[in-house]
Amino acid sequence: MEENNDTKTARIVPPSRSTGLISDFRKFLWNNPKIPTLIRFDSEEKRMEYNHRIRQRVGEGVDRYAVLNVHRIGIEAPVSYVFNELLNWNGDSTCWPNYIAKVERIDDDIQKIRILPFGWTKYPFGFRKNFLGLSFIPLFNLNSIRIKRVPDAFDFDNARYLLYKCSGGYPIGIFMMYVRSSIAEMGEKEQAQLFFTVGFNFYGKEYRSNWSFLNRIWESVHNRVTANVLNRLKQLCEWRIEKMESGIDWSGGI
Repeated sequence: MEENNDTKTARIVPPSRSTGLISDFRKFLWNNPKIPTLIRFDSEEKRMEYNHRIRQRVGEGVDRYAVLNVHRIGIEAPVSYVFNELLNWNGDSTCWPNYIAKVERIDDDIQKIRILPFGWTKYPFGFRKNFLGLSFIPLFNLNSIRIKRVPDAFDFDNARYLLYKCSGGYPIGIFMMYVRSSIAEMGEKEQAQLFFTVGFNFYGKEYRSNWSFLNRIWESVHNRVTANVLNRLKQLCEWRIEKMESGIDWSGGI
């Protein structure tokens, strides 16, 4: 029996809004994401080969950073639509833990972004420059290296991306949001594949031996939050696409 549009639309709901710090913690840190997103490698050699392909594609080296973490999720939505969702990233997103790490676009421009821990613009409790020797306001600054809004004519996979250089208290080096068409030969079934990539090393290679435990903690937190962000982006995009296909108006946003 054929399903009607209302039944089909009811299958997907939009990601619920966070209401505060506890809500952010539950949704983005405590929650075990439905779809694992971290790409794992059988060997360091395979990791380096994958890293090399990424560097070739975006023209940016990440050799200064000890680990390149790559997360991926398939989304049943057109590449152009997913990319437009990325361009709308701001402090009102339902897919980002804004109470823990508030997004602030400088002059409402996607090319310059500050991430503020708990929304703080200055240190609490009278601390002036740092806390326990660590500077974390802003958590990081993102300055655009390149925003690829339109694929090149020779691109077979319709790729678009936002590539940032990062600085601040959480110095991940580079951050990239990358979306392309799925490639059937690689077993990808959805319309689009969305990647989040970071060159990750806590305070750079020179601190690697002294701060390795912090590297592991930061990396673990980063991986859990990123996986939940990507799962929520998938949920949001697919919910909106279903709404459009069923002719339901969602222009009020969420």
